[in-house]
Amino acid sequence: MNPTVAQNLALLLFLPWFLILGTLFWVYPRQPRGTRRVIFDLVSLAASVAAFLWSIHWAHAVADVSHGHMWGQILATAVGYGVFLAVLGVAFALRRRVLRAH
Repeated sequence: MNPTVAQNLALLLFLPWFLILGTLFWVYPRQPRGTRRVIFDLVSLAASVAAFLWSIHWAHAVADVSHGHMWGQILATAVGYGVFLAVLGVAFALRRRVLRAH
């Protein structure tokens, strides 16, 4: 397998699920929907994907290959998914506070 594809395999496999979660984050709650909300949502989604990519590359780098080469993929997938959900969850919790404050 191509090394670039191997390092980003978790992203390729999770992309449909991330699109579903990102769409739900974008759509709910439906109001208020202003310019600040759109910018906040775009930054949050970009931060979630960036944190995911950083975490899967980190997990590949620290995975112990003595357990087999597949362990890097397993660790990267588990860590990356958790990081994506954590960033998106924090953004969801902060969105109401940030938008209400202004």
